[in-house]
Amino acid sequence: MKLPRVVIRIVLLGLLASWAATPSSAQPAARPPNLVVIVADDLGYADVRFNPLHPKEVTTPHLDRLARESVICRQGYVTGNVCSPTRTALMTGRYQQRLGLYTAGEAGSGVPMKEPLFPQFLKPAGYTSIQIGKWHLGPTPELSPALRGFDEVFGFLGRGAHDYYDFDDATHPIYRGTTPVKPSGYLTDVWGDEAVAFIDRHKAKPFFLYLAFNAVHAPLQAPADEIAKFNTGNKSRDTLLAMGKRMDDAIGKVVAKLKREGVWENTLLFFISDNGGPLAQTANNAPLRGGKHQDYEGGIRVPFLVCWPAQLKAGESQAVVSALDILPTALAAAGLARPVEKPLDGINLLPVLRGEIAPQPRDLFWCSGSEDGWWAVRSGDWKLVGDRGRIGLFDLSQDISEKTDLSKTMPEKVAALTKLHDAWLAAMPNPVKAGGKRHGMEAPAGTPPKKAKADRKKKTAPPP
Repeated sequence: MKLPRVVIRIVLLGLLASWAATPSSAQPAARPPNLVVIVADDLGYADVRFNPLHPKEVTTPHLDRLARESVICRQGYVTGNVCSPTRTALMTGRYQQRLGLYTAGEAGSGVPMKEPLFPQFLKPAGYTSIQIGKWHLGPTPELSPALRGFDEVFGFLGRGAHDYYDFDDATHPIYRGTTPVKPSGYLTDVWGDEAVAFIDRHKAKPFFLYLAFNAVHAPLQAPADEIAKFNTGNKSRDTLLAMGKRMDDAIGKVVAKLKREGVWENTLLFFISDNGGPLAQTANNAPLRGGKHQDYEGGIRVPFLVCWPAQLKAGESQAVVSALDILPTALAAAGLARPVEKPLDGINLLPVLRGEIAPQPRDLFWCSGSEDGWWAVRSGDWKLVGDRGRIGLFDLSQDISEKTDLSKTMPEKVAALTKLHDAWLAAMPNPVKAGGKRHGMEAPAGTPPKKAKADRKKKTAPPP
């Protein structure tokens, strides 16, 4: 018997509906985004062309192109004015002071193994992770990132710096996994090439690429032909710019690889510096005051890009953001829950950067412990900075350069911000090494005497 056409259509529609509702036939869930976190070392706030106040000699075309595809966060911060403490916060999503790590010496000596790090949070979503470049969160193999959730490792462990050409120092090797190796070439190029190779190996599944350059940290070394492209009249400045340009080239290769492999649209990428640029090495932090080793804006506000082409519209944001936000944002993008036992200190930036909610005033805190004496708090647009016995109060909405100290005319605001910082600091443990939490505070009982501070001046080695 021949069925009417309308009956056939109804039967077919029913079968299609049944098929669509069957779990085994359901469409696969959207693939989580690839995660890329790129960290420059000691990069000046104005030593990138996407800062409108960059000096004319700065050349960073690849970062400039990346910035045009990103949300440029003009008020992006890190949690300290030197490198290893800020890297601790980045990897844990928590203030480094929660671990008693206030100084570079403390954090560089090792983040406790019981503290979960970035890649470990990503395991439930099936991410493959690599750490490339500078680690500085533990100087010995038993503290290697290879034992902290990273599936692949290619970088150096201890110290904040590494020679860019000499890989023969047995006390400071480059590791592949946990095995010392001797690469060849200019170290910044080596990191970039490794990142490209990693993408090539793992492009079929979600990956986490942590690319931590040691550029432009001392020693000031770059290929002679790169240095020759600059002529500022200052050899150190020319070398620093050449180092920045070579890092820019490496970043350009990574972005080009992501695009070439068709995974760029679904890659959530962050670019930051680990702290402000050191003025002694000719870094330019305009229009900010100060630089590395200080809690003025020049030491803690950094170039900060967030790029996810499939989800975020390119542009600029004046939202106050922190490196603390990178891990919680990545977890949200990957569809993973935030940890409960050790809550993260940052926020998920995606609703803000998508324009779904308005940026909210935030309280951010800094403290280097009593040995350095620097501490600061930002609450809304107000910032209080302490350096041993000196206090400065600034309205950042009107005075980004921190030129006008209002502490004498607004003592009530100083008192309120000091109280706010005191409350935060009281919840933190004491530093794991010598000294108290803040300069002038009594050291904990049994604390060994303070050691002499190492000379902060970095040697400048000529390029080969």
